[in-house]
Amino acid sequence: MTQIHSTGSRPAISLNGATKRFGTKDGTPFTAIRDVTLDVAAGEFVSIVGPTGCGKSTTLSLVSGLEPASEGTVEVAGQPVTGIPDGVGYMFQADAVLPWKNVLDNVALGLRYRGVARRDADERARAWIQRVGLAGFEDRYPHQLSGGMRKRVAMAQSLITEPSVLLLDEPFGALDVQTRELMQDELLGLWSGTGAACVFVTHDLTEAITLADRVVVMTAGPATVKDIVSVDLPRPRSAEEIRLTPDFIELYKRIWDSLREEVEITRARGASRVA
Repeated sequence: MTQIHSTGSRPAISLNGATKRFGTKDGTPFTAIRDVTLDVAAGEFVSIVGPTGCGKSTTLSLVSGLEPASEGTVEVAGQPVTGIPDGVGYMFQADAVLPWKNVLDNVALGLRYRGVARRDADERARAWIQRVGLAGFEDRYPHQLSGGMRKRVAMAQSLITEPSVLLLDEPFGALDVQTRELMQDELLGLWSGTGAACVFVTHDLTEAITLADRVVVMTAGPATVKDIVSVDLPRPRSAEEIRLTPDFIELYKRIWDSLREEVEITRARGASRVA
């Protein structure tokens, strides 16, 4: 096991020996992740990569409180996670916007849920809608928006509550390449300066490096931390420009060398089950 610890007094997120097992129909427990130890500092952006189905998303579920750990500990802001912690925002792969609400109501929903007066919530929502480049679309419904526009709504939803921890589970995976790069730049611009700890799960190694301060490589399932690579590339970053630099290419090769072994293990397991 590789232990990953960030600098600073108290991490925003801390997993120590976290293991998650799920029950199956035949009663045999299925282990999704095992003995994961990972600290993330406030204001740090960490990307997690690993083979398909290894358990990357399960790690986010433990941090968010959507699933309890079977063993080990999970803490947010120094407090054990026993439910959904305060100050955690979650951006899913699938759009979490409500189809029967317009853009303004979708973005304001989190504030209203927290008891903010409607007028104040709507005023803050309009400001965030402008920040994500959707001014003039407040009255539109999700079916009237493109995929990229819906992702902008989702980012505004996640950030309007000023979370101290932001969890992102392949949020741009369904977008075309050009739109994905635009959304990566938007995310970096909106996150910069917030002080939020971000954990970003992705299958796209290029995306992981572009966004992160550190990239965590997970093993084939059940996942544990295999490797950690610091991304010493200057900020602010442009997704389009940074990928052409020699330093980026070197980082890509370094991380892929570690990840490729785990991808091959996963493929071999799949082939043996089919045979």
